[in-house]
Amino acid sequence: MSRKINKKVIEKDLKKEKDFRVRRSEKYSRLRGMKDILFDEYKYWNLVLKKATDLSATYSFSHIDTPILEKLDLFERSTGKETDIVSKEMYNFIDKSGDRVALRPEATPGLVRAYVEHGMFNLPQPVKMFWLGPLFRHEKPQSGRLRQFNQYDLEMFGDPSPVADAQLILVAYNFFSELQIDVQIQINSIGCKECRTEYGKKLLDYYKERGKRAKLCVDCKKRITKNPMRLLDCKEPSCQSVREDAPQIVDFLCDGCREHFIKVLEYLDELDIPYNLNPFLVRGLDYYNRTVFEIFTVGEEEADADKRQSALGGGGRYDELVELMGGRPTPACGFGIGLERVINKIKEKNIPIKEDKENFIFLAQLGDQGKRKAFALFEELRKAGFKIRQAFTKDSLKTQLEEADRAGAKYTLILGQKELLDGTIILRDMESGTQEVVDYKKIIFELNKRIEGNKN
Repeated sequence: MSRKINKKVIEKDLKKEKDFRVRRSEKYSRLRGMKDILFDEYKYWNLVLKKATDLSATYSFSHIDTPILEKLDLFERSTGKETDIVSKEMYNFIDKSGDRVALRPEATPGLVRAYVEHGMFNLPQPVKMFWLGPLFRHEKPQSGRLRQFNQYDLEMFGDPSPVADAQLILVAYNFFSELQIDVQIQINSIGCKECRTEYGKKLLDYYKERGKRAKLCVDCKKRITKNPMRLLDCKEPSCQSVREDAPQIVDFLCDGCREHFIKVLEYLDELDIPYNLNPFLVRGLDYYNRTVFEIFTVGEEEADADKRQSALGGGGRYDELVELMGGRPTPACGFGIGLERVINKIKEKNIPIKEDKENFIFLAQLGDQGKRKAFALFEELRKAGFKIRQAFTKDSLKTQLEEADRAGAKYTLILGQKELLDGTIILRDMESGTQEVVDYKKIIFELNKRIEGNKN
C-alpha cells in the first residue's frame, strides 16, 4: 500500500516540475497590432509631441484629456452605428457593473461629451481644445495601421465662420511643414442636411442604374439604402470604379454652404496652402457637415488617396454633433493626426533629427565615501538649476567617463578619496580632455563661469 502512495506522490511531483519548466519556458509577446515604444524611438516621439504642444499653445488651444473608457452608446450615437469604426472595429464589452463600455476608437465624441458635461458653453467662445492620446480599433494590422495608435487632435467649439476651418487646416499644415514633411490637403464640402437631401436622391438614382449595384461590395450593397454618401468612401477597387461618374455634391450645395466653402478656399489661397478639390471625399463618419479634409504626403495624394492608411490625418466641421449629444446648438470643427504615421514618414524620408545640445554636467565618483558625497553634491547642483547626469551604480571611473562621453556631457566632475581629503574636485572638459583641480566650495561659481562663457 505504501509503495502505491509513494508512486503517486512521485508522479505528482514530476508533473509539478514539468508544469514549472513549461511555465518558465513560456515567452510572452505583444498582442497583434500593438507596439512597444523603445528607447531609440523616443527621439522621434519627443520631436512630434513638442511640435504639437508648441503649435497648439501658439494658436491658443488649451490642453485637455479624456478617459480611455467611455460609454458604448456615446460612439454609437455620435460616430454612427453603421460606420466601420463602430460596427466592425471598436473594442467594447460589458463591465462588472453591467455597463456597456468601449475603448475610445476616436477622440472627438469624448471631447464633445466633456464640452457638454462641464458646461463649457458658459466659457468665452470659441473653446479651443488640444488633445493627445491613444485610440483603439480592431483593424487588420498592416503598414500605417495599428490596433492601438496615438493621435494629435485640435477641436474648436462655438465658431461657425470659415476662418475657423482655415485656421485648423493652417495648424495641421504647419505641423507637417515644420517637421519637413511636404503635404497637400485634399478638401471637399459635403454641405448640410438640406444640400444632402437632394444630392442623396440623385446619388441613389445613379447607383440604381442597371449593372452598377451588381459591381458593389457586400458592405456597399447594405449602405445604398441606409447612407448612400458612404458609397463614395469605400476603398474597394470595384466600388471606386463605379463612383467615377457619380454626381458631385459641390453641384448641389445650397447658397450658404457654397459661400462658406468658397471663403475657406480663399483663406487657403491667401496662406499659400496647397490643396486639391476632391469631390468624393466624405470622411465616412456620420457627424460631419460642410468642410471635410484629409492630409497626404506630396506625391502620394494621387496614387494613394483612396487608401485610408496612407492619410496622415484629417478632419472637418460637425455643427450638429454637440446638440445631438445633449448640448446647446454649437458649431464645431476639428482634426486628428496619426502620430505613428508621422514618425514613419520622418524615418522613411530620412529627415534629420536635431537633438538639443544642452550644456549638461556629468558627476563621476570613486570609492564609498566619494559616492556618498557625490549623492549630496548631485542634489545641490540639480537644485541650483544645472543639467546634471550620473552613473552612481558604476564604480569604474573609466566606465563612468565613457558614459559621460556617450551622453554628450560638456563637463565631468570627478570626486574621489584624494579630493575629499583635499577639499577639492576635478573639473574635466570632455571636448578637449583637459582637466583642472578646483576648490570644492567654489564649484558652482566655476561651472557658471564656464557655461556662461560658452554662451557668449
